[in-house]
Amino acid sequence: ISQKFAPCWNPSRYWKGCTLPTAAEQMEKRIEALFDAKPANYSESDRELFLSFKAELNAGRVRSAEPDASQASGWRTNAWVKKGILVGFRMGTIVDMSIDPAKQPFVDKDTYPVKRFTPGDGVRVVPGGSSIRDGCYIGRDVVCMPPMFVNAGAYVGDGSMIDSHALVGSCAQVGRNCHISAATQIGGVLEPVGALPVIIEDDVLLGGNCGVYEGTIVKRRAVLGTGTILNRSTPVYDIVRGKVYAATETEPLIVPEEAVVVSGARAITRGMGKEWGISLYTPVIVKYRDSKTDSKIQLEDLLR
Repeated sequence: ISQKFAPCWNPSRYWKGCTLPTAAEQMEKRIEALFDAKPANYSESDRELFLSFKAELNAGRVRSAEPDASQASGWRTNAWVKKGILVGFRMGTIVDMSIDPAKQPFVDKDTYPVKRFTPGDGVRVVPGGSSIRDGCYIGRDVVCMPPMFVNAGAYVGDGSMIDSHALVGSCAQVGRNCHISAATQIGGVLEPVGALPVIIEDDVLLGGNCGVYEGTIVKRRAVLGTGTILNRSTPVYDIVRGKVYAATETEPLIVPEEAVVVSGARAITRGMGKEWGISLYTPVIVKYRDSKTDSKIQLEDLLR
């Protein structure tokens, strides 16, 4: 093998041992190197690399997490993508981003301005104070009701709705045709870079004032009733199938497909908690999605 092609930085990924890496693989390698060895000053080449990387995020061609059938959860984290997002914060300088500095000042890193849209993007951003940060993917026919916020690294699939006062945190992944109802919080995560972000799969309905945090995965067509909170610390009780779903040291909390989850309570059975009649919050799966459930959530189609 000629010196031009050796050494290969990851030869196991290529046909016949060694060949030139693809553009995506070259980008991954350069992002990893820039993250691991922070320079005293970022060069023009470094900034061009980040802009190219951010363009891939905006187009949805690179994601902080993506489906992977080989994983128990069905998803894998792309740590290098999170590293690229963090590199953008490191190299950014604080600038004035105000439309009117006197009346409403905005000051932030120049690497993450608000995301730009055109009518050709097919996205509705209804006037009224919403903010979508550059470096995230927003699919076609997405509806954004004010005020709402989507952070860098997030992914929102085609046809989804993000309602008023809702948050889609950094790197969170939202599938197609989801409804993120008013005041619902989808937690974000950038560090540690290997941590799985919150995953909301296709056709999920999150009711108002829900909270989904700490890498929880909500599988396709599930429904969370108003005020349901999901995290790594609180198990989900399935009274239909007689199961308990909980996060482990290596796996996140996973809500099954088509589960309908509501806020519930579990009585403390010993000690002063029992004596005082105290119960603890717990999410409960009370049914699985059926035609009656579907008819209730079709109302959102009238808003599109």
